[in-house]
Amino acid sequence: MADNMAGRRVRGVDRVLSKLESAVTAGNYYEAHQMYRTLYFRYLTQKNYSKLLTMLEDGAKLLLQNNQQASGADLAILLVDVLVKSETQPSDHYFTKIAKLFAMVCRETPERENFLAAALRWSTTGCEQHKTGHPSLHQAIAQVFWKEKNYVLARYHFLRSTDGSGFATMLIELHKTRGYACEIDLFIAQVVLQYLCLHNKRTATVAFQSYTSQHPNIDKGPPYILPLLNFIWFLLKVIESGKLAAFNILCKQYQQSIERDPAYVEYLDKIAQIFFGVNPPRPQNPNGFFGDIFQSLMNGVGDEYDSDDDDEPSHTPRPSTSSQLRMETEALD
Repeated sequence: MADNMAGRRVRGVDRVLSKLESAVTAGNYYEAHQMYRTLYFRYLTQKNYSKLLTMLEDGAKLLLQNNQQASGADLAILLVDVLVKSETQPSDHYFTKIAKLFAMVCRETPERENFLAAALRWSTTGCEQHKTGHPSLHQAIAQVFWKEKNYVLARYHFLRSTDGSGFATMLIELHKTRGYACEIDLFIAQVVLQYLCLHNKRTATVAFQSYTSQHPNIDKGPPYILPLLNFIWFLLKVIESGKLAAFNILCKQYQQSIERDPAYVEYLDKIAQIFFGVNPPRPQNPNGFFGDIFQSLMNGVGDEYDSDDDDEPSHTPRPSTSSQLRMETEALD
């Protein structure tokens, strides 16, 4: 009896596959989508995950190539669903497939965001330290947004990746095409500080080295002509040493550079907590870390800016390209 039931299931799947082939040949993509979904449920019941993953990937590509955006994105979402149900471990193999499908979905398609959100959730399987998604998937998605010239979202995903070199290359392109000449150091300083706030010193260092060595308008260093670049370079060295006293002196010496952007005070507040064991600022003290320790050095620079515990603090925007990107990025968090 079991053999008869298995045989009927196989014949049933074969009939659906035959209808699917006919629908595709006739260009009836609506019916093809329905056949794909039927096969999804049948293969899922059989726990035939291997065939199901291949079928959904091929089906999504076919529909997206024929401009069936909603239907193609739907199959892409089902593919992630199968990765979850089959307890497939995240890997570069599937990250690449997901990124390729994501690139095929039009930016205007509402399901695109749902597909990405589902993929990022799945990518955290077995890696609790990456609660917002696996860095390798973030890197692959950042590359897609960069190709689309969506620098805001590319920046968001690069910041959650470990691709400091790729991020630096994108920043150079962004600065050359949309930034002011006077912001050349601000572009990389902000990124390094944000990486550090995300406990990612290694990628921060790579990003800084890549940006300063590859940007055609930055003279080779260290030392650099621009004080802010020297500050960032020294900051990375001081963090390696773990010496709070050296951190204090560094911030004193580069107070003027730090004051160029009010967000830097908040970032350095967080960095001091992470790398030097400084206690979080007391809620009643609006000056935060610099109010407690650097009050005489910073001259009340933080009076107008309330500190918070976010990795990327909010702050008063500056009328510049870099600050606009910062505010737009932070709105995603």
